[in-house]
Amino acid sequence: MNTLGTLTLSTLMLTLLPVLPVTADGFRDQARVIASTPIYERFNEPRRECWSELVGYERVRGDKREYGGAILGGIVGGLAGSAIGKGSGRTLAAAVGAATGAITGDRMGNGGRAPYAYSRPIHEERCSVTDSWSQRLTGYDVVYRYQGRDYTAFLPYDPGPTVKVRVDVNLAED
Repeated sequence: MNTLGTLTLSTLMLTLLPVLPVTADGFRDQARVIASTPIYERFNEPRRECWSELVGYERVRGDKREYGGAILGGIVGGLAGSAIGKGSGRTLAAAVGAATGAITGDRMGNGGRAPYAYSRPIHEERCSVTDSWSQRLTGYDVVYRYQGRDYTAFLPYDPGPTVKVRVDVNLAED
């Protein structure tokens, strides 16, 4: 390189040096942002919702019944009716005695309580899953221009009108 070329390059370097911050890997400069597009990520957080639904009724007997008194009463009543009845009326008397004895024995065995029943509602749990879509900002696709060339980058923030760039200069060997 001749002396004039070296002098011109040295002068250029000395004039740029105070203006641009220089690092060991080059220098920093600013580039104009051409476009900054927000990028969103969509995600689903399904929700499970449950409720109780009436599906019918169940007939339930009111209390536990004892049948020993009815059986014993039916036997005693049948024997008594058979002993009282004569001839062809003996069978009829035994049947009436058995029925009367069964009813009397049932009431005595169960404390005089008459049987009863009631309806109880039947509920079932029903569930459904509902999609709940949301989106969150993940960053920005940025297009910036430096010295007439366009570059792209993904940034986690909106850069505004300019971005800082690091410029490295290396020798190009032919």
